[in-house]
Amino acid sequence: MARLFLSAAHKSSGKTTLAIGLSAALTASGERVQTFKKGPDYIDPMWLARASGRPCFNLDFHTQSHDEIRDSLAHRAKGADIVVIEGNKGLYDGLDVEGADSNAALAKLLETPVVLVIDAEGMTRGIAPLVQGYLAFDDAIEIAGVILNRVGGSRHESKLIAALDHYTGVKVFGALGRDDALGVPERHLGLTTPGETQALDDKIAAIASRVGDGIDLDALRAAAASAPSIAPGPEDGTRRDPDVVIGIARDAAFGFYYPDDLEALEAAGATLVFFNALKDAALPKVDGLFLGGGFPETQMRALEANAALRGQIKHALETGMPAYAECGGLMYLCRRLVWGEEAGDMVGVVPADAVMHRRPQGRGFVRLRENENFPWPEAAGTKGAEIAAHEFHYAGLENMGQTPSFGYDVLRGAGIDGRHDGILIGNLVASFCHLRDTAAGRWAGRFVAFVRANKAASLGVNVKTSEAERT
Repeated sequence: MARLFLSAAHKSSGKTTLAIGLSAALTASGERVQTFKKGPDYIDPMWLARASGRPCFNLDFHTQSHDEIRDSLAHRAKGADIVVIEGNKGLYDGLDVEGADSNAALAKLLETPVVLVIDAEGMTRGIAPLVQGYLAFDDAIEIAGVILNRVGGSRHESKLIAALDHYTGVKVFGALGRDDALGVPERHLGLTTPGETQALDDKIAAIASRVGDGIDLDALRAAAASAPSIAPGPEDGTRRDPDVVIGIARDAAFGFYYPDDLEALEAAGATLVFFNALKDAALPKVDGLFLGGGFPETQMRALEANAALRGQIKHALETGMPAYAECGGLMYLCRRLVWGEEAGDMVGVVPADAVMHRRPQGRGFVRLRENENFPWPEAAGTKGAEIAAHEFHYAGLENMGQTPSFGYDVLRGAGIDGRHDGILIGNLVASFCHLRDTAAGRWAGRFVAFVRANKAASLGVNVKTSEAERT
């Protein structure tokens, strides 16, 4: 399994742009490229998926065991010619002082050669001690070479390469010059999404062309081929015949979904039907709803204008349709969305205003515990267990008329009020935190079981919800 781990000395080094360009350039050459992203992230994987033509999957120490991470890589890489793993932040950065959650730790776990992206702007000879330090810091890390980014021209490039050759001997795979037009625009929640980018495929093709011209792809292929094989563990092939339909909002406002979570919903017996909350006037015929995160604030006017769909969603939830909403989905279900001087009417099921702030109101890894109010059927080992999740939201809830019922106690993180998350209204669970379906928390099967039981009850059929213990 040929594979590379693309990392950097520090964040904002141009690593994501290079990962997009490398994935697209290799794909354009006829190779099947499978991409992965370290940590909880939705936006970078969207770009990598578009560049490679295949879903991008996340590898995350917070929600996955070491064995699960290795198995995910091995199973998802089947049929691929080369794997590109994009790190987050710098190679040795992480919360743990000993680096247990760092990119370096992931590269070691996956026995994957590292390609270090260096932002060389303003540097010449000083690049040598920087790279020398990275090479010497942990001799268990195989740094196959470096890519020089934001180089000021051929003369600058030659000075950098001479310094690296003289002092370190590290391989230089190539260099890219400064070109702000090639970067992906950023905003309050990170990069813009592919769905919001004009001339998307032209932009990706331009990045790929520059990478192909400036980087020695054959040398990268050779480095990737040096990685040892990883034998996958047994794959859980359990699937239930579909018997419920779950509607999922997917458009420029809502798009934060992990592809393996969607697969888990299907494996649990759900048929997934996607709808556009900006344009579709009618809600499709469904048994439940999943409203993921995204950028409802940037699409406020279109969401407000689609009053017909908002009305249908409100009626469905007020008459008992099961629903799960995360972050942007929660904001959409509030009375109003407020961003600066702008405000717009939303669905109105949650009796609060979602108000955007200048600084994050919740950011980072989260630990939750379900309380006695939580409505989904229990699965084996979930009672009283801590749930690993993540959050990143600039919005907070204001003007709540009364204290709502919550399904989660927040053990670490912000949630809705610093102590709780998961507003419960009817059969709705609406949270600022994002779950991920892994061995540590199989939320998808439990939600599908809840939808199934509600559907059966509405038809007068007695269905035992203990099936969730088998999902």
